[in-house]
Amino acid sequence: MLKYSSKLIADAVTEFTKLPGIGEKTALRLVIHLLKQDKEKVKQFGDVVTKMRHDIQYCKTCHNISDHELCSVCSNKMREQSIICVVENFRDVIAIENTEIFRGTYHVLGGIISPIDGIGPEQLNVESLLMRVKEQGVKEVLMALSPTIEGDTTVFYLSKRLQPFGITVTTIARGVAFGGELEYTDELTLARSIATRVPYENALVKSSTS
Repeated sequence: MLKYSSKLIADAVTEFTKLPGIGEKTALRLVIHLLKQDKEKVKQFGDVVTKMRHDIQYCKTCHNISDHELCSVCSNKMREQSIICVVENFRDVIAIENTEIFRGTYHVLGGIISPIDGIGPEQLNVESLLMRVKEQGVKEVLMALSPTIEGDTTVFYLSKRLQPFGITVTTIARGVAFGGELEYTDELTLARSIATRVPYENALVKSSTS
């Protein structure tokens, strides 16, 4: 525990250490950096963070983060509305958007099924997905969940719920290694996995015979 001559510095360091991956020494470097900046710049920094936290919304259609009632993807008439890419969180939306290969829309589940963590389908944005498929003329649902046991369990559950609608359910190709997190996959691998997506039934058969 570092000792400080200023309680104001100590309090600021404490707040920074609450951020993920920020230790006390790193927090101190950040605080010192802010001290060296013009007061107006520091105020602007604080105002931007405060405004972000206060004004951020979740898209009423896909649950992605948004500045408005509809996110920039759902409000874009140039996007292919008949294809929905299902992801775990908004970080995965960012990862896929950076590949610049997917032109459909998204649906953010807000997590994945994980009984050990007490997360079931009722805690996720499942019903709104089914409603979209029912009402919006959706032809394909692409499952772009991290290839983990929990991710595969979620895909299996969703595919069963979507079966009555008679739509195509696809999943990203296994260019993404099993156990890997989608948001940390490099853009080229992720782009190829989306471009070479396969019907979920095919992936299920291949998985059971391997």
